[in-house]
Amino acid sequence: MENDILKGLNPAQLEAIQAPDGPLLILAGPGSGKTRAITHRIAYLVRAKGLSPWRILGVTFTNKAAREMKDRLNQLLGPTVAGQLTLGTFHAFGAKVLRVDGVGIGIDRAFAIYDDSDQVALLKACLQDLSLDPKKYPPKAIQNVISAAKSHLLTAEDYIQKTSSYFEEIAGRTYERYQGRLREAKAVDFDDLIMLPVLLFRQQPDIAAKYQERYRHILVDEFQDTNIAQYELAKVLAAEHRNLCVVGDPDQSIYSWRFADIGNILSFEKDFPDARVVYLEQNYRSTKTILEAASHVIKANLERKPYNLWTENASGIPVVLTEVYDEAEEAQFVVAEVEKLVGQEKRRPGDCAIMYRTNAQSRALEEAFLRYGMPYRLVGATRFYERREIKDALAYLRVLSNPSDGISLARIINVPGRGIGQRTVEELSTWAQHQGLSLYAGLQAAVKGETPLPFAARTRRALQDFLGVMENLRSDVGKVDVVTLLDTTLQKAGYKDYVLAEEGGDERWENVLELRTVASGHLDLSPEEGLASFLEGVALVSDVDDLDQRAEAVTLITLHQAKGLEFPVVFIVGMEEGLLPHARSRDSGDPAQMEEERRLCYVGMTRAKERLYLVRAFRRSFQGRSGPNLPSRFLADIPRHLTTSPKGLLGAVEPEPKKLSLGPNLEPGDQVRHARFGEGTVVAVFPSGDDREVTVAFQGTGIKRLLQSFAKLEKVE
Repeated sequence: MENDILKGLNPAQLEAIQAPDGPLLILAGPGSGKTRAITHRIAYLVRAKGLSPWRILGVTFTNKAAREMKDRLNQLLGPTVAGQLTLGTFHAFGAKVLRVDGVGIGIDRAFAIYDDSDQVALLKACLQDLSLDPKKYPPKAIQNVISAAKSHLLTAEDYIQKTSSYFEEIAGRTYERYQGRLREAKAVDFDDLIMLPVLLFRQQPDIAAKYQERYRHILVDEFQDTNIAQYELAKVLAAEHRNLCVVGDPDQSIYSWRFADIGNILSFEKDFPDARVVYLEQNYRSTKTILEAASHVIKANLERKPYNLWTENASGIPVVLTEVYDEAEEAQFVVAEVEKLVGQEKRRPGDCAIMYRTNAQSRALEEAFLRYGMPYRLVGATRFYERREIKDALAYLRVLSNPSDGISLARIINVPGRGIGQRTVEELSTWAQHQGLSLYAGLQAAVKGETPLPFAARTRRALQDFLGVMENLRSDVGKVDVVTLLDTTLQKAGYKDYVLAEEGGDERWENVLELRTVASGHLDLSPEEGLASFLEGVALVSDVDDLDQRAEAVTLITLHQAKGLEFPVVFIVGMEEGLLPHARSRDSGDPAQMEEERRLCYVGMTRAKERLYLVRAFRRSFQGRSGPNLPSRFLADIPRHLTTSPKGLLGAVEPEPKKLSLGPNLEPGDQVRHARFGEGTVVAVFPSGDDREVTVAFQGTGIKRLLQSFAKLEKVE
């Protein structure tokens, strides 16, 4: 059996798999078989070392990657043995810890998991509680601040102590209220799923010891994508036995905007001086030409661990560098080239992927694919679980599971329409807040006539009817399976008739039936466990989890979403200064941001197996602006003997234009004066080409968005 596990592996993979106990860093280049290495190491620990699978924890970042890990281990160990392993995402593991032991820090076992839109809705309510203007303090901006704080393991109290500006003070107060509102709703957000287990282990050493004793080996995939909280969680779990194996590649660290910290993988050897380091340098994916071109792009970065990526694959054809006139011609070129590949080389449309830096770039591409009748699928469009009918159906089940979930209750209290207006909901919510009650408890009090709110008789009857439906459905919770509960809920709430009565209702109802199919995957559990498992599972799904690369359609996808995927043919469009590298990073003055842009280009290039096209437009109309563009500096890093340019030769990258006179450096919270609008507070600052776009909340005249070079803003001390 041990020979089966080690069969067909290269020497570096064998070294990684057979490494002795202790900290282990596996630096794995793109296409080097890192998933194979981590899964075979797990199988080796079980079969060759006799370790109980119950004592192994393997974590990664997406459900798709976790499924792949499980599938491989089912083949290596068999489903019975593999089923005893703990495998999944960081967030799924954190949710499991909190379900079992979260009561130790006051977390209800039936907690709801709030997604992005839920969090924004809750933050709007928090700003209202604090009498703060959401236009002056945008909820999305506050959400980003809170997420960053939690990723650095800063509680609201910790963050407030570190504030140094008025905007940060406002964010801190909102963070504190937000956490209070989450507790009242018996809910957590995604960042809590990592931070709260760490806090639990710190505050309850006996609980930490239980997990440390159980998990003798912890293996972390995609380690370059961990943030400070995730790394701390892994270190705490490995504190007893120190068998922490991390696999990753600093050259593929592209998620700093999600607060991933490349310093985790770069400093692992400082944290664990006795760590064994193994390099996986043989690439099994790309041609020699693609690999060499990508290597020349990435080697200009300083913040990395140099290694020699190589392959035994054929040299293949040159990388195609193409210059077109504008975004319309760019899209036409891509469609025509795909059509040629399908017709002349018998490629499948599904073999091809078009990658770009920003979602907005997909518009021209979509128009071209539609015009020429070529099938495509857009990754990152409206997610299935973000569709209105799906969120409605899930909101009903979330309230049944956790009546304290006020955000979900507010969503469905008048869906379908019952004559319960938004003002009624706001008044009821405000009264309940002042009484220390949840919205559901406030609803119960209102129906019983226990509130001083002057609701009309018709409104009170509507509230009573809705509560009657929900109480009737709640009596089924824990008694019937999740599919039956979903069916009964949609029927008694009148939701099916409501959906089918709308334009496009048949398609929307088909989406609801697809949700029913998802729910049926939890029928092997008890009714109570099935409902909790279903709601938790759908809350943790990401954009690429359901991507079927076998589909007969061209994939349109951002470079960020493409990591972890591979395609025979890859087009990277928008290879221009201002797009890749993006203007925000280029103009930030921060070398770390520019290095991440280079890593993003490298990730895109190394998704290609056989053919790689790099396309740039001479001019582009984009986000309300139009004009000529310089070619991306990354193109100049690729040796010309590795490329061909059938649509004209690309010249060397020209020097960047001289900066405009912008005036003082401004940050959110700064006080400024404008000659016409008077004094105001800076809300946001973003690079805009060679300029900076400053959003200011002026006293009396409201929010203004200004280009700093023209606005001549004066900083008021």
